Amino acid sequence: MKVSLIVSTYNSKDFIKDCLDSILEQCYNNIEIIIIDGKSTDGTVELLKSYCNLNSNIFLVSEKDRGIYDALNKGVCKASGELIGFVHSDDFLATSTIISEISKKIIMENLDGIYGDLHYVHKHNTNKIIRKWESCDFNRSLLKNGWMPAHPTFFLKKSVYEKHGLFDLNYSISSDYDFMLRVLLDETLKFGYLPKIIIKMRVGGISNRNLSSIIKKSLEDYRAIKKNNVGGYITLIKKNLSKVKQFFKN
Repeated sequence: MKVSLIVSTYNSKDFIKDCLDSILEQCYNNIEIIIIDGKSTDGTVELLKSYCNLNSNIFLVSEKDRGIYDALNKGVCKASGELIGFVHSDDFLATSTIISEISKKIIMENLDGIYGDLHYVHKHNTNKIIRKWESCDFNRSLLKNGWMPAHPTFFLKKSVYEKHGLFDLNYSISSDYDFMLRVLLDETLKFGYLPKIIIKMRVGGISNRNLSSIIKKSLEDYRAIKKNNVGGYITLIKKNLSKVKQFFKN
């Protein structure tokens, strides 16, 4: 099974190397890397080109875009793999075997999608864990309680995108939540949970950067909840409260 990993980046020279190296260190060989750069100006593009020159499975597009979801949509459209995942430029794969483990479970259990756990780590000391997002076995009824897997750990077959479309650019922060609700509500699809850390994410993302971003995300989350008919304010409250315990996991 060919796996397409999409890397979205903009002015990420300081951390993009960790991201790409974690992919290139995978023991799984059938991987293409699609990098969608938003026309970086800090030397990121020059660094990316050096990687492209050394590896024919890395493809780079550097052009202006309409934000991260536009970049992800471009990556999905260019992907040729049967399975698609995302590794954002500040993030990295947790182990060198994780793509192999994901692919094996997808094939053996005939899944349409898979997700796992995520660790938020310190921006400069990635051995320091700030928050643990641990998921659970899939149960569609949990969606009304605000449950959702961590999107960076969510791998889907390309056929799911062909059926459900791309990220809705009318959302600036919560398009991934809206998209996952659309997909996870589809009773014809089968999803599995891999109880492993798939992604390590540096803290400081757009959705939790400041109070204004948190409020904006909550408003967009509520809009996605209502649009996909999975609840109302109670669902939103439960979704937000579920994140608090992630700071206290051992």
